[in-house]
Amino acid sequence: MKSKFLKCAVVASALAFMNCSDDATTSPAINNPESFVSSSAMAEGDSGISSSTIADPLGGGAGAEVSSSSVGAPDSLDPGLALSSAMDPNVPQSSADVLNPASSADTPASSASVAPTSSEVTPASSAVAPASSSVDAPASSATVASSSSDASASSATEKTIFLAEGNEEEKDQLKVVYKTNTGWNNGGILCYPEKLSDTQKHGIVVWGPGGGEQPGKYEGMIRRLASHGFVVIALSESPGDASQAIKALDWLDKQNKDNNSPLYGKLDMNVVGCSGHSMGGLESEQAAIKDKRVITAFLNNSGDRNGGAFKNIPATKTAGVVFGEKGMEHDNAIADYNSAKSVPACMIEMTGGPMNGEGGYGHGSGPWDGMAVTIAWMRWHLGGEDFRKADFVGSSGKYINGNIAGHQGKWKGQCKNFN
Repeated sequence: MKSKFLKCAVVASALAFMNCSDDATTSPAINNPESFVSSSAMAEGDSGISSSTIADPLGGGAGAEVSSSSVGAPDSLDPGLALSSAMDPNVPQSSADVLNPASSADTPASSASVAPTSSEVTPASSAVAPASSSVDAPASSATVASSSSDASASSATEKTIFLAEGNEEEKDQLKVVYKTNTGWNNGGILCYPEKLSDTQKHGIVVWGPGGGEQPGKYEGMIRRLASHGFVVIALSESPGDASQAIKALDWLDKQNKDNNSPLYGKLDMNVVGCSGHSMGGLESEQAAIKDKRVITAFLNNSGDRNGGAFKNIPATKTAGVVFGEKGMEHDNAIADYNSAKSVPACMIEMTGGPMNGEGGYGHGSGPWDGMAVTIAWMRWHLGGEDFRKADFVGSSGKYINGNIAGHQGKWKGQCKNFN
């Protein structure tokens, strides 16, 4: 890494405006509407963690990768959003299509470059009671202890799922297993703590990639989520209609019942959160609408293009969105939040980002520089850590007007329908 830094310094002194990165890829041009990069994603390219290969008993075939390979930002914008921005008046335009790589040497690398701590931890007691198994009964977000149909999504409940003891959302906590070419169609990624709990079930997070992107582009986010105790299944694609998320959950359910699977008996299939970037965010909110197992959705740089879909999410669940101040998703994210009538919902804007590229935090901000807010949300709504409510709800919490840890700028958030 040191030699690469010196090489970059030499090149920079001779060639103005040239970019040098650890993986020797070229930074997209600012005026190229087909691509963008994230400051943390650039940092993720030098993880310093060796890779290995093992046989995958989960459908990926022998040689499925278990590694900490370098991670970059998506090479192209979400085609669904990009196309709509030219044709659909409901889709906002962005000032540019590139998120500027951070230039500060003080900016920490994202989860793929953080050395994980030992997996030998005492299982935390923060979790939630499982939702009803009835096909018609909607799942509740961290409030399934109540049998009332109008139970508040912020009430306390018995806690049953495993969470990493270290709860700092800005850091990886546990060593994880990372398997590629797996899932229901052998095109997804499965990631989970290296040491699964023997006494508690694990909650599930479904991650949806942006349109046209491979799930491996989000390795840092996937690893960070799993390091906090969740079993994460990343989809091979995100059509935005919940079809892939539902198939992924059905596949996980089979693994949970298969005594040849490392996940046998380890999952709570009623404690599921969905998240994703851009089109992956649309996949997430549709999964919350259509699948009773999903109790919360948290969108990254996304928003329904038809005036808001939060209004269709059951009031017993929760929904949130994080978006960039200059991202093409900006207006859609706000419209989604505004459409929420009874579902407890939050919207978190990232402000004060680098003033080049898109002119601030843009379309790639959530899964990289804003990674921590998704982790905190899942620990709150899946893990039952009720103390995190103060970080989101009110007037002075971390994600209401606090600084973005490790990056420039501030969070600007608001929530509604929480008791």
